[in-house]
Amino acid sequence: MGVIGDTELQALIDRLQARSEGQASETVAYFTARAEAGTLDWKHLDDDANRYLADKLVALEPAKAELCYLLCRSLQAQCVVEVGTSFGVSTLYLAAAVRDNMSGSGKRGTVIATEYEPAKAKAARANFAAGKLSEFIDLREGDLRDTLKVIDGAVDFVLMDVWTEMVVPAIQLISPHLRPGAVVVCDNTEQFRSSYADYFAFVGNSANRLRTMTLPYPGGLELTVRV
Repeated sequence: MGVIGDTELQALIDRLQARSEGQASETVAYFTARAEAGTLDWKHLDDDANRYLADKLVALEPAKAELCYLLCRSLQAQCVVEVGTSFGVSTLYLAAAVRDNMSGSGKRGTVIATEYEPAKAKAARANFAAGKLSEFIDLREGDLRDTLKVIDGAVDFVLMDVWTEMVVPAIQLISPHLRPGAVVVCDNTEQFRSSYADYFAFVGNSANRLRTMTLPYPGGLELTVRV
């Protein structure tokens, strides 16, 4: 039993996670072969890589996603931003947390989710509907450098699970909206540490009022707090 406590939603998540795990070995083999051939730039997804990933879930691992759910509950998060939605698996965790935080309060909470690929956005919307969480999700389709230009109100929590080239544009847009105590979680910061150099420079700059540490999850998980 996961931390969510919603058996129907957990069953949906489990099915989607199983699909993601079933694709994982093939995905690793693809990127390993390209890296060994010297045709892959870890800082930039080329057209071939984008085509390959178009039907891949690449979902955030359950342990990381559950941590995000619990952090959102602890923060009583009302406004969450997710950078890199894919098929919406991690979005379901975030939206469930917002739903549970708002339960009985009469207030509305929102997960602002971003996805560049139209096919993935369509699949994500179907998953949101299946999880009965669509009303808590504002899925913004397109280039996040455009779709995140407008964020109303203070942001409580951010999940960054996107290709490394987009993390700095994202945090630059989101950072002015982070409330004191807000948390930003960024995936795979240890596995691709050199590719995250500009991100580390941003979160490590005292002028940005952030404090950060890398948690020892597989691939590394960066936990950053607005102070």
